[in-house]
Amino acid sequence: MKKNYLFIVALFASLAVSAQGYKVGDEAMNFTLKNIDDKMVSLSDYAIEKGVVVIFTCNHCPYSVAYEDRIVALDKKYKKKGFPVVAINPNDPTEYPEDSFDNMKIRAKEKGFTFPYLFDEKQEVYPVYGATKTPHVYLLKNNKGKFVVEYIGAIDNNSKDADKVSEAYLANAIDALIAGNKPNPELTKAVGCSIKPRKQ
Repeated sequence: MKKNYLFIVALFASLAVSAQGYKVGDEAMNFTLKNIDDKMVSLSDYAIEKGVVVIFTCNHCPYSVAYEDRIVALDKKYKKKGFPVVAINPNDPTEYPEDSFDNMKIRAKEKGFTFPYLFDEKQEVYPVYGATKTPHVYLLKNNKGKFVVEYIGAIDNNSKDADKVSEAYLANAIDALIAGNKPNPELTKAVGCSIKPRKQ
């Protein structure tokens, strides 16, 4: 009886830890989600890259909208250096129709997205990462075929005005990895709209 009790306690403890999502140093799981071109995209598709910039974002959130041009610029700059952007919409479109898959296609075309814009339709990926906001960044480094989390948090320190950014957290983190260093800081607070889970 005591063994069973201890097993249950340990199980719930492990679930509680996993529910918190990834921490810096964790290995990111593979995922496969539908892109706006109706093709499936997996993290494992990027095995030849130095890393991947995973950004949870969406259509309706004003914070996400404010960062769209900056995300495009980051992808254009760092894709050539081995760190492409992969954007994921984690929201339930029944609550926010603007975040529907069809509207994702429209938004990506309007803004000229240069990166995959994937739909976490079953809302299975964002909880594993521990994403809570849009936008929420996870910078992954390819370590011998395993994607390791190196930076988590915000894109920069001014969501309202790109011209007033004084700390380009994500760009600095990528530059650090390219130089063979660790990002500093490796963790910042993501600022944005809360992710909208499906109502049970």
